[in-house]
Amino acid sequence: MRLKLCNIVPGEEHPVTSKMCFHMVQPKGIFHFLIVSGIAIMLAACNAAKAPQKPGKVRLAKIVVDSAQLENYKTLLKEEIEASIAKEAGVLTLYAVFEKERPTHLTILEIYATEEAYQAHLKTTHFLKYKNGTAHMVRELELVETDPLVPELKIK
Repeated sequence: MRLKLCNIVPGEEHPVTSKMCFHMVQPKGIFHFLIVSGIAIMLAACNAAKAPQKPGKVRLAKIVVDSAQLENYKTLLKEEIEASIAKEAGVLTLYAVFEKERPTHLTILEIYATEEAYQAHLKTTHFLKYKNGTAHMVRELELVETDPLVPELKIK
């Protein structure tokens, strides 16, 4: 059953109850049921899609690059980040920043949907190209596992 609003002119009250009234109406068969059910499912999916996603893995990669290789490193890193974001749904964020005072020092904020997404990322051709292509350029690497303060917060 569904509710049907009375046909009352806005601003006027129902002559008997002085309130808005509703009538119970029987659905018009299976077609009507399917339409209403489909709309309900779509609304539920939209609400689920809007719910913030709590990441499964968040960490910082702190890197020091050989100054003679800095531009080559930046090129390979940019290529890897763009490919990861475009091709991997489980890679939520890879955000690299270089220090102004020490331009060979960078930190990458890595956010993955799940630990499995992170493990899959490590096996992709674009990550392996970056890792192997920059191995001789990296002077220091520190991987810092983190606990986000507000894990469901989405970066705009």
